[in-house]
Amino acid sequence: MRATVVLSLALCVSACHHGGVPPDDATQSAAVPAQRDRYPAGTGPSPVLPAPEAEGLVPTVNIAPAVGWPEGAMPTPAPGFRVTAFARGLDHPRALYVLPNGDVLVAESNKPAKPPEGLKGRAMQAVMKKAGAGVASADRISLLRDVDGDGVAETRSIYLQGLVSPYGMALVGDTLYIANTDALVRVPYTEGGTENPATPDRVVALPAGAINHHWTKALAAAPDGRHLYVGVGSNSNVAENGMDAEVDRAAVLEVDPATGRQRVFASGLRNPTDLDFNPTSGALWAVVNERDGLGDDLVPDYLTSVREGAFYGWPYSYFGPHPDPRITGDMQRADLVARAIAPDYALGSHVAPLGLAFQPPAGEGDTQPGAFPSRYRQGAFIGLHGSWNRSTKTGYKLVFVPFANGAPAGPMEDVLGGFVDTDGDARGRPVGVAIDRRGGVLVADDVGNTVWRVVPDASP
Repeated sequence: MRATVVLSLALCVSACHHGGVPPDDATQSAAVPAQRDRYPAGTGPSPVLPAPEAEGLVPTVNIAPAVGWPEGAMPTPAPGFRVTAFARGLDHPRALYVLPNGDVLVAESNKPAKPPEGLKGRAMQAVMKKAGAGVASADRISLLRDVDGDGVAETRSIYLQGLVSPYGMALVGDTLYIANTDALVRVPYTEGGTENPATPDRVVALPAGAINHHWTKALAAAPDGRHLYVGVGSNSNVAENGMDAEVDRAAVLEVDPATGRQRVFASGLRNPTDLDFNPTSGALWAVVNERDGLGDDLVPDYLTSVREGAFYGWPYSYFGPHPDPRITGDMQRADLVARAIAPDYALGSHVAPLGLAFQPPAGEGDTQPGAFPSRYRQGAFIGLHGSWNRSTKTGYKLVFVPFANGAPAGPMEDVLGGFVDTDGDARGRPVGVAIDRRGGVLVADDVGNTVWRVVPDASP
């Protein structure tokens, strides 16, 4: 039976492409009614969730094949915005970090290379290659500099290389921290430097190992710099590799860089792909990729505040106390289901949020948030990488979630789209998001190998 499923998946990879269908901008299918006519179905603070579907013999595979951007083409901004290419010709850019002097660091990275194991491994490798994630990891951080402030980086240099699938970055004082896939490391930082010759010093080891199902490690520094927070994804979809493989995974870890002590800060978060502190409230927030295999409209990926000691459900339940029907018998933990808290805001199922950035409030540091209208100073920009296993494509865009009083306060708003063409092919896929010194929103595109910059029409 297992061989039949794997073979079916392999055949579906080569044949299951719903051509001519761009993403569904409604986020979810019409099968679930919209909540109070305010939020699209399956999104918002209290989404209406359908009953889970049984996993079929052949999983849904609907890939937007990666083709890249034709000459002169670029994403489509929403009315009132414009987009420019901040930097092109990168090598699978994933995470972004803006330094105090305005320089932009970009992690050019992918999962560590390893030979696929068995038919299932080869089938999944084919899926990832078709989706644009099959390239070798450059294992480096590049520095982009916009010398004249025109929104285009005139210079680019390899800032740090020889890393191990780097992802999250955070500067604390004169120390730059990098979350490799297997360790949190640090190097000294000198403002204005375009290359860093230092050998990274390991702070703590991070969960990796032979499986390393979710390889990215998100990173954020507390506002006071005393602690670092690392997002570590699960080693499976829904614990099929056993819970021993999930130690310190599906969690946000807190690290004391002075002592090397670490602990689980919050758990039950299947894959916390990016972290950021809300500058208005001071709270830590995350975007999280949820589980697959329960239908097109389950389980919603989400945006949530990350509370100390909180448990968010994975793998035993989802969106609060909704038990996963695949977790049965002695493996189910009714006690943990009972204490699972619902996340703050559903983004839609299978949209794959990978980037999160809050717009700084007016007057903070050297940023100039006046580039965006004032209401964008309380809200989050989120990069939706897009689905690969939903019958109707969804995601593939940059969105904004408005906030009020430190919490989401309205439906998602599209900011940048057009990443999938009318043939259903992916010209690009949004990943990391950052706010530059002048308030522009930077978006890494790991299929188009570009960093895009979005600003209001009237801004410089």
